[in-house]
Amino acid sequence: MTTGRGGFTLIELMIVVIIMAALAGMVLPRLMDRADDMKSGPALAGIESITTGLKLYKLDVGRYPKSEEGLAALMVQPGSAGKGWKGPYLEREPKDPWGRLYQYQLDPGSLMGFKVWSTGADEASAADDVTNLETP
Repeated sequence: MTTGRGGFTLIELMIVVIIMAALAGMVLPRLMDRADDMKSGPALAGIESITTGLKLYKLDVGRYPKSEEGLAALMVQPGSAGKGWKGPYLEREPKDPWGRLYQYQLDPGSLMGFKVWSTGADEASAADDVTNLETP
């Protein structure tokens, strides 16, 4: 007579856990990298919104904000803007999808006249920067 108990043995459960851990070890690193890649689209949308604000600022004031004034000039009138300022051109301080402030630099030599960028997921590396220029 056999006593047929239903259920799994400890070995069978350990094998299942090991297989699940191996699969997670292969899949999770790829998904984590993709999550940062997926934030590039919203970062570009944020840059486009800032670019619109900068263009409106230039229409009203006659120039883009100075690098020292930064994007704050789109929210609070700088003293150098004169009477032409009709802002605010942005509702709030612009932050990228990683929670950091967008960067701004006046660049008269570039096609746009300025550079707006996000430092991306890795602040130390320029390789993942998201910018309004074709090359970071």
